[in-house]
Amino acid sequence: MSKIVATLIAGLFATSVFAQTPAATSTTATTPEVQAEVKAEKETAKADAKLEKETAKADAKVEKATAEAKSDVAEAKADAAKTKAKSDKKKAEKKAEAKADKVAAKTDAK
Repeated sequence: MSKIVATLIAGLFATSVFAQTPAATSTTATTPEVQAEVKAEKETAKADAKLEKETAKADAKVEKATAEAKSDVAEAKADAAKTKAKSDKKKAEKKAEAKADKVAAKTDAK
């Protein structure tokens, strides 16, 4: 058992040695070409971010317009159903009135 513990501790020390590698020294050349390239990359990244933001805004506007359109359609359907119900009610009332008149006419004829 103690051999296993000793092996585990030795492995722990070995991994910690490899994890502590010295920091790399800054030996990159900062030539104007490299600086221009870095600047161009930054501008490209900035433009891409701006484009993504505009695209997201446009998508949000489309979704909002779609939601409003769906709301308008639902409202129109509700209004149509309400109008139809009123029409059906009037039609039923006229039908009942006509039937009552017909019955009254029959009783008067007798």
